[in-house]
Amino acid sequence: MIYSLGVPLYANTAPLYHFLEANGWALRYGVPSELNRMVLSGEVGLSLVSSYFYLEHQEELGLLPDFSVAVLGRVYSVNLFHKGRLADLRRIALTTESATSVELLKLLLRERGVFPRYENREGGLELLEEYDGVLLIGDRAIRAYASLLDHLPETPHALPTRFGEVEVVDLSMLWFERTHLPFVFAVWAYRKETPPPQELVRALRRARRQGLRRLGEVAEAEARRLGLHPAWVEHYLWNFRYHLEEPDRLGLQAFAQGLGLTFSPSYYPG
Repeated sequence: MIYSLGVPLYANTAPLYHFLEANGWALRYGVPSELNRMVLSGEVGLSLVSSYFYLEHQEELGLLPDFSVAVLGRVYSVNLFHKGRLADLRRIALTTESATSVELLKLLLRERGVFPRYENREGGLELLEEYDGVLLIGDRAIRAYASLLDHLPETPHALPTRFGEVEVVDLSMLWFERTHLPFVFAVWAYRKETPPPQELVRALRRARRQGLRRLGEVAEAEARRLGLHPAWVEHYLWNFRYHLEEPDRLGLQAFAQGLGLTFSPSYYPG
């Protein structure tokens, strides 16, 4: 029987499974909202799930203790594209791919006393013709941002955040300015009663080591898929934290507290 492993087809998760050995398991792709549902229903045995979903379902889900998709500072792929000042936003179109980014946006704006009307919409930057702001995540956000650049700067520190009347707000950077902690976007989770095989967890650890050791190869493959410059994708992947270390756990706890939730994980024993 083939064991199903859920992964979002996003560039930022590729270092975790690009070099995963095929040995009795297979990848199932989906956006985070789909994968969240699939792991809870048992359609996949282990999946990367959004951190908000995990926090909501901790009683049912176990957690791999040393894996994450997190960032300290800019993430480049969870962006609010907007016109005018943040304080003046009235209508925002939201991605339907992940609840974590939506809840993070609402938390950050709420703390600023900003309470726009939120509407779930499929689309990209063209939605700015109708809305004051558009929240995009993952590959769609990267492509949208890259489409605004007229050249690739020598250093990422020179990447602009304003393009005419459109401003790009990186939610992970707003989180860092608020907390000085990483923001955890995703974790590996499974139903507590059906933990993943230890061989799979070991294979994932080996795949991650290879992915980080050979990050340039991963970046080139993802750049081809996305139609972007490999240097841009490699810098993007450099930013990520994939080990759920103590600062990441503190960041996840701070996110839980901001939402009125707790962080009481049940870790995989192996």
